[in-house]
Amino acid sequence: MGILKRAISADASVVSMAIDALDIVSEIERIHSTSAVVTAGLGRLSIGASLMGYGLKNKNDTLTLRVNGGGQTGQLVAVADSMGNVKSYVTNPVVEIPLNKYGKLDVGGAVGKDGTLSVVKDLGLKEPYVGVIPLVSGEIAEDIASYYATSEQIPTVCGLGVLVNPDLTVKCAGGYLVQLLPFADEKCIDIIEKNINELPPVTTMLSSGMTAEEIALKLLDGLNPNILDEAEVSYKCDCSRERTEKVLISLGNKELQEMVDDNKDIEVNCHFCGKKYNFTPDNIKNLIE
Repeated sequence: MGILKRAISADASVVSMAIDALDIVSEIERIHSTSAVVTAGLGRLSIGASLMGYGLKNKNDTLTLRVNGGGQTGQLVAVADSMGNVKSYVTNPVVEIPLNKYGKLDVGGAVGKDGTLSVVKDLGLKEPYVGVIPLVSGEIAEDIASYYATSEQIPTVCGLGVLVNPDLTVKCAGGYLVQLLPFADEKCIDIIEKNINELPPVTTMLSSGMTAEEIALKLLDGLNPNILDEAEVSYKCDCSRERTEKVLISLGNKELQEMVDDNKDIEVNCHFCGKKYNFTPDNIKNLIE
């Protein structure tokens, strides 16, 4: 279970969020059997989605991040609910490329940066809100900050990190968001900039034992912050047989009838958790009816 904390400055002009997402990213690696650089990339996207999704107004609201960077990973997708729970998948879970010039996992190289970040908010309205921006780096955190600045005009700083052990298990994972509200003054902005410049990388803070709460408060150091709220977040797939039936029905009677005529069982795998749903020809007949 991951821990997410949200803090606010005394004058309510700045909000910070931080998450310890070790359990979430470990589950991603377990389910998708990802290579190290893909664990880092999909992990970062999932952490970002959790932070962005947390606090959506209504219980059934969802947020989807989709990255198409033209790299070897193919498409990366992460879906979060309003409680910060998240699920994700990637087209190519195993990618092996050299480390970057800093000796780190080259997430941008694997994801690519010749493409887009799409943010889809399903808020229960007739049509979902969709924002699409060009990728800045493919490193995910910078791309999320760019989305907020471009599409929502909210000055935002985002930090994301995943540290992978030599045996491909996850050592630590987490991230943060800092967002300035319109009435934040110049002094407040200067303090935030100073805090960010002095802040170690996310994985360094988590490896040294810092908690999500400590990181959230550290981001607002000098602004008399308080913890606003907190949540336990997890990797959570909401697939079910009923939902899978609806997907099959959406294919149309013609395609379903062809499945019946083939007289073979159909197996449907969930992209997000790998769960398998089996449908016999008689099951398909019932769907047609």
